[in-house]
Amino acid sequence: HVQLVESGGGSVQAGGSLRVSCLVSGLTYTMSEYRFGWFRQPPGKDRQGLAAIYRFGKGPYYDDSVKGRFTISQDRARNTIYLQMNDLKPDDTAMYFCAAGRPRDWAGERGYNFWGQGTQVTVS
Repeated sequence: HVQLVESGGGSVQAGGSLRVSCLVSGLTYTMSEYRFGWFRQPPGKDRQGLAAIYRFGKGPYYDDSVKGRFTISQDRARNTIYLQMNDLKPDDTAMYFCAAGRPRDWAGERGYNFWGQGTQVTVS
């Protein structure tokens, strides 16, 4: 059973940085083609794909809105996916989610089979 647990959210002033983490458990060798994605959902808005990376190989991929400011990475030894966020803006305020799966479109929710509960990021 695959589980994802996000952590590292919080409140930060505009221009600051945060790193959110996603601890992944339950992956098997048959999931070697999985991708990990980071999404966010501001209050009252749809969920947006921000970045993604393959478990092995390809990536990373970024949405234009965060390219150059956010960096996705993984530590396979720790089974953890990270999203480093720099130069944060008030518009980055949202619940941040990580997801795992084999989507055809890395930025779309469809195809991600497993989701975490989210971690809140607030930028003021």
